[in-house]
Amino acid sequence: MLLSTLQTPRSLSRLSLTRHSHSFTSRASLTDQTPTLTTSPPPHSEILSTRQILLSRRASAADLALSRLVRLRLAEPRLRSFLHLPDDDSLLAQARRLDARIAAGDDPGPLAGVLVGVKDNICTADMPSTGGSRVLEGYRPPFDATAVKRVRELGGIVVGKTNMDEFGMGSTTEASAFQVTANPWDESRVPGGSSGGSAAAVSARQCVVSLGSDTGGSVRQPASFCGVVGLKPTYGRVSRFGLMAYASSLDAIGCFGSSVADTGILLHAIAGHDRFDATSSKQDVPDYQSHFVSVSSLDSKPLKGLRVGLIRETIDKGVDTGVISAIGAAASHFEELGCSVNEVSLPSFSLGLPAYYILAVSESSSNLSRYDGIRYGNQVFADELDSLYGGSRAEGFGSEVKMRILMGTYALSAGYYDAYYKRAQQVRTIIRNSFKEALSQNDILISPAAPSAAYKIGEKKNDSLAMYAGDIMTVNVNLAGLPALVLPCGFVEGGTAGLPVGLQMIGAAFNEGELLRVGHIFEQTLENCRFVPPIVADDIAF
Repeated sequence: MLLSTLQTPRSLSRLSLTRHSHSFTSRASLTDQTPTLTTSPPPHSEILSTRQILLSRRASAADLALSRLVRLRLAEPRLRSFLHLPDDDSLLAQARRLDARIAAGDDPGPLAGVLVGVKDNICTADMPSTGGSRVLEGYRPPFDATAVKRVRELGGIVVGKTNMDEFGMGSTTEASAFQVTANPWDESRVPGGSSGGSAAAVSARQCVVSLGSDTGGSVRQPASFCGVVGLKPTYGRVSRFGLMAYASSLDAIGCFGSSVADTGILLHAIAGHDRFDATSSKQDVPDYQSHFVSVSSLDSKPLKGLRVGLIRETIDKGVDTGVISAIGAAASHFEELGCSVNEVSLPSFSLGLPAYYILAVSESSSNLSRYDGIRYGNQVFADELDSLYGGSRAEGFGSEVKMRILMGTYALSAGYYDAYYKRAQQVRTIIRNSFKEALSQNDILISPAAPSAAYKIGEKKNDSLAMYAGDIMTVNVNLAGLPALVLPCGFVEGGTAGLPVGLQMIGAAFNEGELLRVGHIFEQTLENCRFVPPIVADDIAF
């Protein structure tokens, strides 16, 4: 019998459904307003706008790139979103080649002129790819990751490599071997992790969109902390070729954007089968852009009939009251849009966190064995082979990576395999089945993306268990291999302009199109919420 079963839905009356909606075009104090259904035009898509500008010859790709680079350079000393930036001349040369293609009457591609940030564990042939680790400091891969190759082929310009927790092991970017990234909403707070640099760069408008990786929430949690849209696709939807492996059965390349439309367009660009990745799916990739319909062309209940399940275990103890209130308001907004919203229970939800950390560290202890100073990684001088291995790893790896390798090696060791790794795989099956059952009775499931808003830099650095507990909302989705979309839905008190809260929407496998459709409508109709951080609103980054 499954430990997790779908229990009888119950009403949302116990939730506080008070709305907290704020418009931040300046450093205004928090105010409470009541959003109503609106028929305003869809949120600005920078990708579509950039393409329109280029094709109409209102501006050149070189001019647009230069404008964005100025913005990036002004904000970078304060945010530290990027680990590697190419020289401006190299980027402008790429932009001028696009201009030449347009002048010749050629189609420049759907990502033409779009500046794309790439997480530093995704290989790029023309820039270092260190995975945020000293062991790979200065390493330049001889090839582009498939996702990067597809971005370039469709006209995108890789603007730089974004900061991250070392090899994706962390939730704050504080585990980066090189620097700590600041949150654009409050520079004393973390941007989340491990894709914190990618989320911060999009939030501060340093780039249009960015690529990250998500092993247990590393796209979705930073998206929530930084007030941007983050998408973790179904396992196998996007090729992992060129992604530095952390936990191969959990890893996924994901997307960040300042709107659902931009995020979906980027996903469409990188998705699809790849012969270099045996785990990539051969399922057809739909035209996600066709899902982006303005609510002005729909009726007052554009989501009528959609069944939404709010996961009960994600709004209980351990979750900040402000986050619960924001998610309750989002659930109420879904009802305004015509959805039926009920609480559903997944009793095995709490089992996901320990199962995830056993599986992830076990796989990482195997994957990271290649960084020995001979096959990969910087090498220390030693008289004996064992000393070379040990010295290269001791100097190259940070403390968090070393700890996870040790835990994984222990879990896989003789006499403990059945008690830990095998048991965790059994729990993974239970979790996968519980999601399948819940999604058979609901079209999407919703939850907070994180139990709190962004916290202070250093607040949890020395408390690994507290940091791990912050992944409770996201790891189950990776264990089940499902897609999930996070978009900002409200604010809580904090900083000078409030701190954003992310809503997580979970769908059935390969149903990213439905998540994007629903997210796009939700985003358009969430009135009086403008998710622009102070560093942008105060013209610091412009």
